[in-house]
Amino acid sequence: MNVIMQIGTYTTTSLTSTIALAFCALTSAAQGVLPKAATPELEFVMQLNVSLGETYVVGETPAGTHQVIPIAGGTFEGPQLRGTIVGGGADYQLVGSDGKRTTLEAVYSIKTDDGVHIHVRNQGIVCSGKDTSGRDTFYFKAAPKFEAPVDSRYDWLNNAIFVCSPSFGAPGTITLDVWMVR
Repeated sequence: MNVIMQIGTYTTTSLTSTIALAFCALTSAAQGVLPKAATPELEFVMQLNVSLGETYVVGETPAGTHQVIPIAGGTFEGPQLRGTIVGGGADYQLVGSDGKRTTLEAVYSIKTDDGVHIHVRNQGIVCSGKDTSGRDTFYFKAAPKFEAPVDSRYDWLNNAIFVCSPSFGAPGTITLDVWMVR
């Protein structure tokens, strides 16, 4: 014989269901908002090995200290393109008053090995500080935007978002690994 105990107006079966629903609600609330779209993927596009000129400081302004790093040249290579970095561009930087955060905008051109010029504008930030446990942190990321001729085989660069992760090499150089966000 199946006996169901009644507690107030709830049966033990109802009470168990209510507790389960409440637990699910609390678990969902603890997780916060979950994305509805698929997580973007990254596809490696190229590595730029950039030769830099001597940095010069423009000076202190109300916005911070402006400095400029000339882009002297270099090379790039990836699965679908390779070539040289055209000298004459620059990385324009604004260093915050505390020296812990720098915004940058590098403007330059690259030339593919088949002679196509592509304009690049790379914006990013460099930050250093401490995390909540007091450990040193360092963040350096940027988002290059490419402008390629629409009648070229590199037109696909115009229609995507890119991110890059810079790393330092030999003095006077920087390497930028670039991925396309899918």
